[in-house]
Amino acid sequence: MTAPGWPARLVHEQVVLRPLERGDIVAWREARARNSAWLQRWEATQPPGVSVAESGSYSQVIRRLRRLAGSGRSLPFVVEVEGTFAGQVTVNNIVRGSAQFASIGYWLDRDVAGRGVMPIAVALVIDHCFETAGLHRIEISIRPENANSLRVVEKLGLHEVGYAPRFLHIDGAWRDHRIFAITAEECPEGLLARLLRSGH
Repeated sequence: MTAPGWPARLVHEQVVLRPLERGDIVAWREARARNSAWLQRWEATQPPGVSVAESGSYSQVIRRLRRLAGSGRSLPFVVEVEGTFAGQVTVNNIVRGSAQFASIGYWLDRDVAGRGVMPIAVALVIDHCFETAGLHRIEISIRPENANSLRVVEKLGLHEVGYAPRFLHIDGAWRDHRIFAITAEECPEGLLARLLRSGH
């Protein structure tokens, strides 16, 4: 059973979000190769002793994400800018019941960084989560050293709600993360509308 509102296509001007597809393999591999040095510091890694059966090849990534999307536990979006593959925004760990919660992770091609693409993409996804998928709370966890990602949540006006020592295994070690969150009540007019009104 897929999540409500999935699959979905979200659009604002030249920024388009759509489901990750098998046909994205060439563009995904090229983008990941081109950005490997830039992304490596922020990439999830396998802790010692953990199986690498679900590591980072495209076939493994899309198989895992499609399985999670099919069970309603993930919304794996591609980010396109002017028709070109530019990154991903993934809604992870969807919890239903009394929580109606999820977390969001993202990465962007360095070639389009600094153009306001990711704040728009994340705002579109959060609005979709609240308005269509029926979620109530979204979290984003960011390493304290990741200035680019911190700028995204700053532009979106997400509140910092906690600090998690040694939270995720990133770039070969357990890393601390700052936790940001937003609930549906905090942006009744929509997060994209609030972002655009703020001038960011």
